[in-house]
Amino acid sequence: MSPAPPSSRPQFDPLVVFPPLARARHLAGSRDWPGLVRYFAALDHPDEVAAACRTVGDTVGSETFLRQVADQYPGEPLPRVLLADRLITKGWDIRTGARAQHVTRSQFDQFHAHLRQAEQLLIQVCAEQPAYALAWYLRTITARGLSLGQSEARRRYDRLAAHHPHHFPAQRQLLQQLCPKWSGSWEAAHAFAESCAQAAPPGSQSPALVAEVHFEHWSDLDGSEATAYLRRPDVRDSLLNAAAKSVLHPAFRPGFHGISAHTYFAFAHSVAGRHAEAAPHFRALGNCADEHPWLFLPGQDAAAAFTKHRKSALGRG
Repeated sequence: MSPAPPSSRPQFDPLVVFPPLARARHLAGSRDWPGLVRYFAALDHPDEVAAACRTVGDTVGSETFLRQVADQYPGEPLPRVLLADRLITKGWDIRTGARAQHVTRSQFDQFHAHLRQAEQLLIQVCAEQPAYALAWYLRTITARGLSLGQSEARRRYDRLAAHHPHHFPAQRQLLQQLCPKWSGSWEAAHAFAESCAQAAPPGSQSPALVAEVHFEHWSDLDGSEATAYLRRPDVRDSLLNAAAKSVLHPAFRPGFHGISAHTYFAFAHSVAGRHAEAAPHFRALGNCADEHPWLFLPGQDAAAAFTKHRKSALGRG
């Protein structure tokens, strides 16, 4: 990530924002299994492995190729996990991101059918290799999609955390499960984010969960109540402390999820009118960002909202 002038439009495409992911998409699209094996073997951070897995899962039509590879190499976990991710993505595309009351019975039936297929593949991998991070990570997603409940989702996360205690992508998935929209509570969601932040080593991604849970809480409120929430002194302090331990710490290692983390910090401070606090995150982002939070601001498209708040932060912060 490099600084960009305030007049530049942001880049939201994850394959452009984090170019190594484009390689994963190309290899999956060209059905190059040996290339994919080498690609994943060269990744040295669990966050990047998870991002690459999700990128392959997003590759339209890759399920046919991945199923053939899984049949060809029945003892290998990677093809089954990638196929499972593709099935999860297809199922979620059918369901859409709408709240449950806006999803039809047919959509739910197809969604659950895809997730159950993915579950069978992941159960096999977890039984064979109990420390295989990608499989447990994806099972935190299927647990939520299949409505298996808070306890089962937490059990799956705990199995992963026993071997990979600061797996940020899995922490993000469990955080979603703990929010009220998935039958959780704000008390549970905030407690989990804070516990991950406190346990994390300096410079890791995990404290950025604090910014994400504050965004989730803000998005559940209306109008002035939402803005007032982000302006609370305790929310400000928790954001500053989390940023100091994660994305603004000297030991922080920029990567795919770092872009999203900086975005949530920049968003929260910007909406609260704290330009000085937002500025370092906008400087770190440059012209790259996560589109998601900016979509929630009324009356503006994401690019316009990002550009407006970046200009205010860099001009006055």
